[in-house]
Amino acid sequence: MTDHPLLGKKFERVKRVIEREFGVPVPGDIVPAEQWTNTAIKKLPPPGPLNFAEFFGRTAPVMLDIGCGNARSTLASAVWRHDVDHFSTDVLPVVIRYATRRANQRGLKNVRFAVIGGRELLADYVAPHSIAEIHVYHPQPFYDARLVHKRLITPEFIALVHRSLAPGGLFVLQTDNPGYWKYMQQIVPLFFEFTELPGKWPDSPRGRTRREIIALRQGLPVFRGTGTPRVDIAADDVLKIAESLPPPTFDADRKLKELDKLEHGSDSGDRPQRRGKR
Repeated sequence: MTDHPLLGKKFERVKRVIEREFGVPVPGDIVPAEQWTNTAIKKLPPPGPLNFAEFFGRTAPVMLDIGCGNARSTLASAVWRHDVDHFSTDVLPVVIRYATRRANQRGLKNVRFAVIGGRELLADYVAPHSIAEIHVYHPQPFYDARLVHKRLITPEFIALVHRSLAPGGLFVLQTDNPGYWKYMQQIVPLFFEFTELPGKWPDSPRGRTRREIIALRQGLPVFRGTGTPRVDIAADDVLKIAESLPPPTFDADRKLKELDKLEHGSDSGDRPQRRGKR
């Protein structure tokens, strides 16, 4: 116990447990185990519009974080925006397990994680015009020409995002791959009022994601943009436009694969640390 210089009374110093990644704090304090939550959805129901109110026990705006990886971007939003429910997905069970553990340890109640692809999520589980925000950070560019068909950002996917967002909803895109960004610049504005952001995120200047942190440390450019659905396009026209556009067959530039090794490697500083807080 110690005296507060302004209040003039005793108060207890609280120990914060902070996790760091490449020297950058991960949003949210790790709370005592008795306060941990369960954020995993182990099995999705059969295809059909999800009832997000059942998952979260309330009705609130929903943000989808597609391809959430280790959940840094999800945590950053969920920790500061308690009034928004966050439904985050990835195709890799191992990263969802890691993401779930992080959210559980922070006692978050406005987060759920599931293993599913972004295209399948929007096509099979999301009702039209029901989502407040959709975020996609660093979708895998797939360097091997035999795998380009797996790229997430396609005209079909962008059309699904347009269909899923509520009027005025927010679409967030980010990549460090110049070829991918050039493709996004060509197709996204056909469906969205799209604005490219010239600088870093004001809320996370050191990076919203692990990948962004690494790219910035390497002095590489990161491309960011946000958009809202265009209202001058009818639903049928959205589909027609998507069908008329080319698929993402750009050259992803194999030199950028070095970032993958750094992203999936370990950092000796990535461990929880205690810090006093008044």
